[in-house]
Amino acid sequence: MTGSSIVAPILISFGLSAVLGPFIIPLLRRMKVAQTVREDGPNTHLKKTGTPTMGGILILLGVTITSMLYVKDYPQIRPVLLLTLGFGMIGFLDDYIKVVLRRSMGLRAWQKMLLQILVTGLFAWYLKESGVSLLMRVPFVKGIYVDLGWMRLPLLFAAVLGTVNGTNFTDGLDGLAASVTVMVATFFTVAAVGLGAGIAPVTCAVTGALLGFLLFNVHPASIFMGDTGSLALGGFVAACAYLLQMPLFLPIVGFIYLAEVLSVIIQVVYFKLSGGRRIFKMAPLHHHFELCGWKETKIVAVFSIVTAILCLFVLLGL
Repeated sequence: MTGSSIVAPILISFGLSAVLGPFIIPLLRRMKVAQTVREDGPNTHLKKTGTPTMGGILILLGVTITSMLYVKDYPQIRPVLLLTLGFGMIGFLDDYIKVVLRRSMGLRAWQKMLLQILVTGLFAWYLKESGVSLLMRVPFVKGIYVDLGWMRLPLLFAAVLGTVNGTNFTDGLDGLAASVTVMVATFFTVAAVGLGAGIAPVTCAVTGALLGFLLFNVHPASIFMGDTGSLALGGFVAACAYLLQMPLFLPIVGFIYLAEVLSVIIQVVYFKLSGGRRIFKMAPLHHHFELCGWKETKIVAVFSIVTAILCLFVLLGL
């Protein structure tokens, strides 16, 4: 890709998100598509009640429209869009049931998991039919790949579902999921260009869309991405990792996603085994830091900086 073909999708996607935001946010407000804050969450979040959600629509519009301009010349974009939009649709359905139909639980846990497994299965089938290799690069060892044989498919499902739900848990503070994922999307852009992979237009589009979305999502947020956005971003991250043969890099560049989902698992398991005791003041992890006295803006900044440093560290090993 030329320099202009990298910059252009970022600017196009950013422009779409920035321009559509002032139209979509009032529309969602008029439709009363508002966030309901959990009463068992941090008290400081109660003032967020009524803020429009489902803002992931903004991100998906920017990414999809921009990617369509490049998909003919860069067919590797298609599986990334498949997983991104597939999980985005699951998130949209969950959000719609919760905030439009006013059913507080949204999709039942088994329904959401079943849909996630189906979308992941479709992605795996697409990779197989397209001849995409499931060999995996070994971090920090250039030119070395590992083939897990029959374990490749179970690992794919674990990596995709784990990343998607980790990203979903990360979406709990103004600008957190978007800021962290901007760093990850930028990393995948640099990796794609350096490795000669044809997915850079979509990674650039996601970077631009998130920067545009952050205009409205930074603290104090005037819109939340909802599951529509967070699940879509998880799908995007997992898809890029597989198209670049880098799923083993996910625990590093996606460390924040991993820490968030692990904090929930550890909290729940320890709570049950210890008879009601807790390790963290609250899970996911960002709420623990909130209750330790950190401001939202500090948590977002620190988590984003950690992600940026880890991404730079990994780039040294490519």
